[in-house]
Amino acid sequence: IQPMFRASLTEPVWQPGESGNAKRVLGFCIDLAMIAMVLAVQVYILSDVEELQAREGSPDPTDVVYGWILIGLVIEATRRVVGWAMVIITGFFIFQTLKADWFIGMFYGPPVSVDRFIDSQFIQTIGIFGIPLLVAATYIVLFIVFGAILIRSGAGRFFIDLAVSLTGHRLGGPAKASVVASAFLGTVSGSATANVVTTGSFTIPMMKNLGYRPRFAAAVEACASSGGQITPPIMGAAAFIIAEFMRVPYIYVVVAAIIPTFLYFSTMYFMVHLEADKYGIARVPKEQLPVFREVMREGWHLMLALVVLVVLLIMGRTITMAVLSFVNSSTRMSPVDLLAALESGVRSSIPVTVACACAGIIIGCTFTSGLGLKFTNSVIDMSGGYLMILLILTALASIVLGMGITTTAVYITVAALIVPALIEIGVNPMSAHLFAFYFGVVSSITPPVALAAFAAAAIAGTNPMMTAVESARVGIAKYIVPFVFVYNPSLLFEGPLWLTAYSTIAAFIGVWMLSAAIEAWFRTALGPVHRLIA
Repeated sequence: IQPMFRASLTEPVWQPGESGNAKRVLGFCIDLAMIAMVLAVQVYILSDVEELQAREGSPDPTDVVYGWILIGLVIEATRRVVGWAMVIITGFFIFQTLKADWFIGMFYGPPVSVDRFIDSQFIQTIGIFGIPLLVAATYIVLFIVFGAILIRSGAGRFFIDLAVSLTGHRLGGPAKASVVASAFLGTVSGSATANVVTTGSFTIPMMKNLGYRPRFAAAVEACASSGGQITPPIMGAAAFIIAEFMRVPYIYVVVAAIIPTFLYFSTMYFMVHLEADKYGIARVPKEQLPVFREVMREGWHLMLALVVLVVLLIMGRTITMAVLSFVNSSTRMSPVDLLAALESGVRSSIPVTVACACAGIIIGCTFTSGLGLKFTNSVIDMSGGYLMILLILTALASIVLGMGITTTAVYITVAALIVPALIEIGVNPMSAHLFAFYFGVVSSITPPVALAAFAAAAIAGTNPMMTAVESARVGIAKYIVPFVFVYNPSLLFEGPLWLTAYSTIAAFIGVWMLSAAIEAWFRTALGPVHRLIA
């Protein structure tokens, strides 16, 4: 609407014979009509919630009409902010649910009546108003707004300065700072691409100036930014969805994700170090870097806000968003800054919440049609009961889905369709859910659609596809670590602590050797035989 109003101040919105203006007016009218329909649906629901819930199982004709309107609005919102891929997937599941007798194989079954379909999607809590949207409303929106306020108040700059002060003087320091800063920021950001734009605009030029290859610098930032989504304690807000699906306390998910995240960022840290040693990249003198003590003195309160928030969540308290930016005059926000942060946070939350609503439609379809159970059995049959084949199928499905829809939506879809198969074949439930989530995240650095890598390539001025290939190489641990913790759940703190400690040390040595093999360097160039041994 804002561009329309701005244009109207200087020129008429529409002139006869101007097709461009006519299209703008038409689009404006369509938007207003959809806003009116959104409000109408909400008024209808809220006017008598108890009566609507009492009709569960037998919706009246008016419920059916409003239910279809809401489904149409969710799908249109998904088309606009998520993309056609998720719209097509959702449309397939809706059609299969209503016309299952038109299909063959595992998709064949008795069709679901329109009344029952709308009942599950609109009145019950297994469709649009299911677990994904519940978690989005309870946690995700609040955390995205919280992250936007933090960034607006200077937390992004603080995290970068903190990372540079800790690692900048080491070999390949700026690249290591990129890894650390992106991990800090990515856990509250929830978007790998947004993280790249936020930290990459600073770290990528710094790495290039120091002597890193532009493509490698972009790949490091893309991998580190996507890694922020798997970093505790927030994990891009996905920790809450995983906990809700598993019906376990939030702290269980946070603890389970610690070691896999450590292994992933260790691999990146090693590869950055080896790349610097390989090309003789110089260290940055300490006097040119921020001083850790001064950085903490200026921004400790921003870190404290996040720490207090996580502690309250671990204690089981409700979320009270109190950002401590007003403690220090250098980060104190004006009313305009605060409103801008709130606007930015709400805008950033739209793709996630819309994806959650649309994913709810898919879950409701699989539950109502019985496809979920049949899909689980079919995937197990397809794998022949072999765990490795089933894991590879799950990973491929997650990566392909992730090329068109958001990480959150990928995880929810895979958790509904394939994760039950992993659990049924004997995989630890936490391992199964984290496996699906990790491979949903990895799509952002996997060609041919690697959005985080493409964003980094734009900043670095490199070829997008070659940067995506380089990102897949640098982030190779994200493809391997999930398989490791499925076969060895002690890395998720399942089982005795001595076994967790032993497995962590062994895996740490493993990723160090993997990094040396990928970089073909360990103090000197490694030939094919030495790389194979490593």
